[in-house]
Amino acid sequence: MLGALAFRTLRPALPLSLANGLRGKLGKPAYLEDWFTTITPLLAGESAFKVTFDWDEEIGEPGAFLIVNNHHSEFYLRTVTLEDVPGYGRFHFVCNSWVYPAKHYKKDRVFFANKTYLPHEMPIPLRKYRDEEFLVLRGDGKGELQEWDRVYDYAYYNDLGDPDKGPDYARPVLGGSAEYPYPRRGRTSRPPTKSDPNSESRLPLLTSLNVYVPRDERFGHLKMSDFLAYGLKSIAQFIRPELEALCDSTPNEFDSFEDVMKIYEGGIKLPKGPQFDDIMKNIPLELLKEALPVDGEGLFRYPLPQVIKEDMSAWRTDDEFAREMLAGVNPLVIRLLEVSLCLNISFSLYH
Repeated sequence: MLGALAFRTLRPALPLSLANGLRGKLGKPAYLEDWFTTITPLLAGESAFKVTFDWDEEIGEPGAFLIVNNHHSEFYLRTVTLEDVPGYGRFHFVCNSWVYPAKHYKKDRVFFANKTYLPHEMPIPLRKYRDEEFLVLRGDGKGELQEWDRVYDYAYYNDLGDPDKGPDYARPVLGGSAEYPYPRRGRTSRPPTKSDPNSESRLPLLTSLNVYVPRDERFGHLKMSDFLAYGLKSIAQFIRPELEALCDSTPNEFDSFEDVMKIYEGGIKLPKGPQFDDIMKNIPLELLKEALPVDGEGLFRYPLPQVIKEDMSAWRTDDEFAREMLAGVNPLVIRLLEVSLCLNISFSLYH
């Protein structure tokens, strides 16, 4: 575990290193030596590590740094701060990127200083690194993209159908033709289907969340937990009414207002009290925390709308209809609204 990370600073100013291909001069590598002794929490949180650099005065102002991950797993690099740089003070790099093991990269990861340049103002020692970074992000259009790739490329919508199941499941390719010139989607380069080489194969439903998206753009673990929990809630809320509808002579419609209200009733009431609160606080998985209601609502039931929490008939009043109309919530589907200015309305009747 020792030396799992290696850092090298990069000087953006002259002189150039001819042996390095007109690139900026690199400082000596510095290694993270306390990864093993620093305990990283398993739950959501951040860890700070210290790295000691042997500073070379010839390096000057650091314009970027290179990082190599020799560990077997990836990590999320939020920021890097250089303290007490001789002659310059403090330098702060905002990274916000996942760094995978070095075996997944052809070149070392590079992060640039938080300083903007116009193209003609870019220091010459940084241009090679900038150009290489651009080529990495653009990709070469070859091979199936993996989770550690950082390619932002586009492709046609050629995965809308599944022609291998039969002609009824085939769909035209959207994009790249006179009839369907647009749109575009993120390129994944999955293998083509067996029956149509122009159509890209689709992922199975159970693994559909693993579709390629640049890792820095994917949901974090907390947001993904929210997403999955709300999905599970929606499925559970849908299943119960569907099972009850099997015994209904009109399963696809509500027979009365009472039928509408029943979807907000029932469910599994969870216990209340300090003991249950302690259990909720100590559940390690965010997915379970999000799936379990904490507002007193029953499990596997639709949440009661605010408008009828105090009065079950409040939704049908004229005041509520007017409030929803002004608030932008259309209580009815208005097809056309006509106003006649020639009506003889009795003032005493309506005031």
